[in-house]
Amino acid sequence: MVNIKEQKAKLRNKIWDLMEEKSVTRFPRPVYGRVPNFEGAEKAAERLKELDEWRKAKTIFANPDSPQKPVRELALRESKVVIMASPRLKKGYLRIEPADVKGVERAAATIKGAFKWGKHVGKKLPKADLVITGSVGVDKQGNRLGKGGGYGDKEIARLKQDKSITAKTPIVTTVHELQIVKAVPSEPHDQKVNIIISPKRIIRVK
Repeated sequence: MVNIKEQKAKLRNKIWDLMEEKSVTRFPRPVYGRVPNFEGAEKAAERLKELDEWRKAKTIFANPDSPQKPVRELALRESKVVIMASPRLKKGYLRIEPADVKGVERAAATIKGAFKWGKHVGKKLPKADLVITGSVGVDKQGNRLGKGGGYGDKEIARLKQDKSITAKTPIVTTVHELQIVKAVPSEPHDQKVNIIISPKRIIRVK
């Protein structure tokens, strides 16, 4: 019997090794055990502007990882409300209002800044028009590989549970080209993405 968890662990290490070998990673390093902060994260974030889904979105949900910091900053600069998960979901979720962080968007997009300027969300998560999630790897079928803790899947599952998002809400991941792989092993609880954005291109999952 094929052990999917072992397959996932092997693929994670392969991607982490490759990214370190090609020197496309940034602080915090080494990338092992993390969603890799990659060279070109800002360019990938800028590509979001090409999406109608981004332009129409008023509230976005975002993961707290380093490579998605430029996305959180861009959202705040474009007057979008950001709902951010706290690291490892230890302190729930934070809501950052763009009006409260005018002029300090870059600082507010960090984890420390989110705790400083954001407000803790109550028991029920507010509606989100777009979801941004981090990945270690992703394939063109939308199967996503996280860092192994299951937090990304839990965040999206919670949004669905609270009816904060529907089946039609776009789920986007920003990654380096080296993180786009042929196939990611999938389990029933894994949450898929609809749109993959790298510094070079936008891939819509069919």
